[in-house]
Amino acid sequence: MEFTERDHQAIQTLRFLAVDMVEGARSGHPGLPLGAAPMAWVLWSRHLRVSARDPSWPDRDRFVLSAGHGSALLYALLHLWGFLPLDELRAFRSLGSRTPGHPEAGLTPGVEATTGPLGQGLANAVGMAIAEAHLAALFNRPGFPIVDHFTYVLASDGDLMEGVAAEAASLAGHLKLGKLIVLYDQNRVSLAGSTDLSFTEDVPARFRAYGWHVAEVADGTDLFAIDGAIRAAQAERERPSLLCIRTVIGYGAPTKAGTHHAHGSPLGPEEVRGAKRALGWPEEPPFLVPEGVRAYAAELRARGERAEERWRRRLAEYERAHPELAREFSRRIRGELPAGWDEGLPGFPAGGKVSTRKASEAVLRALGERVPELVGGSADLNPSCLTWLPGKGDFGPAAPPDRQGEAGGGWGYAGRNIHFGVREHAMGAIAVGLALHGGVRPFTGTFLVFSDYMRPPIRLAALTHLPAVFVFTHDSVAVGEDGPTHQPVEQLMNLRCVPNLVVIRPSDAEEVREAWRVALQRKDGPTALILTRQDVPVLDRAQLAPAAGLHRGAYVLWQAREGIPGVILLATGSEVALALEAGRALAQEGTNARVVAVPSWELFLAQPEGYREEVLPRGVRARVAVEAGCPVGWERFVGLDGEVVGVSRFGASAPGPVVLRELGITPDAVVAAARRVLARVAAAGGQDYHGRAGPVAQG
Repeated sequence: MEFTERDHQAIQTLRFLAVDMVEGARSGHPGLPLGAAPMAWVLWSRHLRVSARDPSWPDRDRFVLSAGHGSALLYALLHLWGFLPLDELRAFRSLGSRTPGHPEAGLTPGVEATTGPLGQGLANAVGMAIAEAHLAALFNRPGFPIVDHFTYVLASDGDLMEGVAAEAASLAGHLKLGKLIVLYDQNRVSLAGSTDLSFTEDVPARFRAYGWHVAEVADGTDLFAIDGAIRAAQAERERPSLLCIRTVIGYGAPTKAGTHHAHGSPLGPEEVRGAKRALGWPEEPPFLVPEGVRAYAAELRARGERAEERWRRRLAEYERAHPELAREFSRRIRGELPAGWDEGLPGFPAGGKVSTRKASEAVLRALGERVPELVGGSADLNPSCLTWLPGKGDFGPAAPPDRQGEAGGGWGYAGRNIHFGVREHAMGAIAVGLALHGGVRPFTGTFLVFSDYMRPPIRLAALTHLPAVFVFTHDSVAVGEDGPTHQPVEQLMNLRCVPNLVVIRPSDAEEVREAWRVALQRKDGPTALILTRQDVPVLDRAQLAPAAGLHRGAYVLWQAREGIPGVILLATGSEVALALEAGRALAQEGTNARVVAVPSWELFLAQPEGYREEVLPRGVRARVAVEAGCPVGWERFVGLDGEVVGVSRFGASAPGPVVLRELGITPDAVVAAARRVLARVAAAGGQDYHGRAGPVAQG
């Protein structure tokens, strides 16, 4: 492959566009762009197939800047490839720009993943590579490779230090994701400046042990060597590839090159002038793009546009040759659910008992038949979380002929069950990558207490508006004998703090079915389903409100008699049946109790004010909430006069019912709380004890 002076000038353009962005913003990370510009240029100019005419072209190559702090380099590339105008680079890190401090998918055209938390982007890329392999296995036919692209990553030392990257890399090697290629910017410098303790491991050996193809490039400015390493990686289809490319952080900076001082802050005017002089670049003007470089980049990006045109012609031929497959492919890429997807979902007879995790298994199995894009699994907890699709095969390399008869053995990459192993960190991030790629709807499963391992990808899914479904079972101290290490207390409230995440804790099997409907109908953000290990009653909907009330987040499940309620009991999940028992006990005392099921705060708070007033009238100040978890936050619903029956300590190792009784999650405790609240409100002149209307203070 020939490289000329035009390539070297283009590399300098990338370097100093990035430096000028950082200087203009007076914040940012100039070191990575200065060191990694050559490898980025080789990849984009010789290999990457993208098209600014359609940034969402389905068969484009994916490029993930896992080292998101080097965003200025990505924005410089996106400018040369026609995705961003130069004014956006001048607005780097400013309010309202499309060039934020770290890349954000959905905000900036050409950005494939929201990165910055190190290691997440690499793990997202594993999800993208899984999606590519899965869709290729399903839809490609001889002569029609309509899904055939690479997933490239630019990763830093910091990315590969993070545990999530190790988990994801281990799984990628096991799955033989040969079209995943990671360019490792191996500059051996981190923000704190240590070049001893952090870099003593043999990273290439570690990745070889994971089952990766590894190549090492000793000089990160050697364009020929970088190009050769990429070509060898493309030819290696049995293993993902790690290209270890030794670079100098802050390359060209007179005093800061090779040191941590080039990493996370502007170089400063004098150092910038010195770097430009050292690399033969004009000191003025800033944001210089020579006309020759602009013309050269236009030539190169035209290759991607022609590749897109060829693909669209191929797709048109595919539509004629395989019309049903083409329609299904198109539907999935658009993110539309199939017609009738939620018809015939299972019902559950009242009066019985079933855990909500078991009900979820039944609903998920039915959805698996109707929504073929559902793909997912658990962190080695299928027998516990029941997040699997029986009969839909296990995702992975095709089994040898002598194992084709085993469960999932004949499916290969067409299998829909992903065995993540005990890798919650990676599982969440891979689900984000699956959703970012498109064409699949990912779900995951683990215990609620282990949602702590998944907080970064859940947060990024919410930030990026991705419709992933995170299933969490074993949802309270009722887990029992496994003890406080496995009994969630604060996790549910933690999840409710994540903007744009809808958290649903169904009260019974019927609500579980509706929760899955909500989750799959969402297109603009993730959903967390919070499910019980223990059996809970299937509520008699002939005597109570229908489970479809879940779609509004909260609804009046039962009230002792018509009229203004004297006390409102709010509950979620397994505590709804408990609240019903308490409400009926209060009714026997003459109190007009109302029980409100609150499966989702987020859905309820999104309802019109009129509906929220119907469910929780402001004038009714006597309120008690019950939930077997952290009580913080319920104050917004029960007010200053109300009480929360919750769990403010860690659990204990004992049978679930014993733990609940010990921690006060009982009907008697709810009744006692209601009596206290009613007495308090009556003493304040708001309502009398039995709920007969008195002077009502609005609040």
